[in-house]
Amino acid sequence: MNKVELVKKIATSAGLSQVAAEKALNGFTEAVQDAMAKGESVALIGFGTFSVSKRAARKGRNPQTGQTIDIAAKNVAKFKAGSRLSEAVN
Repeated sequence: MNKVELVKKIATSAGLSQVAAEKALNGFTEAVQDAMAKGESVALIGFGTFSVSKRAARKGRNPQTGQTIDIAAKNVAKFKAGSRLSEAVN
């Protein structure tokens, strides 16, 4: 499912226009991005939790040359599925 299909599904389910559904979806994604940029997590009970995890700096190896390289530390986005989502998938 892509964004256009998701907007149509939200509009149908909520009885909204597609324009309103897209604004709502964009608002949701911006809110999640803003919270995660601040290092906060976003928990939707039953659906899942969006969180930020810190990945430490480490040494890596270039597979073509075998040369050791430094990989910088960075923050990564994570999602942990909630109970209702897990049940729906299984």
